[in-house]
Amino acid sequence: MEIQNISTTARKELIDISDEQDRNYWATRLGVSCEKLKSTVKAVQSMEFSKLKDYLRMEKIKTASTYQRFLNA
Repeated sequence: MEIQNISTTARKELIDISDEQDRNYWATRLGVSCEKLKSTVKAVQSMEFSKLKDYLRMEKIKTASTYQRFLNA
C-alpha cells in the first residue's frame, strides 16, 4: 500500500465565498473587503487562494505611484 504524502505547499486552498464566515476569514487573510474578494474571484475566475493572492499583489503593484510614473515616462 502506497502512502501519498502531499506537502502543505502543494495543496490547493480553495475559498468558499458562499459562506459568510469563510468569506470573512479569507478577506481578512488577503487584507481586502468581502466585496473586493468577490470581485477578485469573478475577475480571476478561480477560487484558489494562491491565484487570488497573486492577482491582488499585481493589482497593488499596478496602482503604486512608482509603477504609474514608469508607465507615463
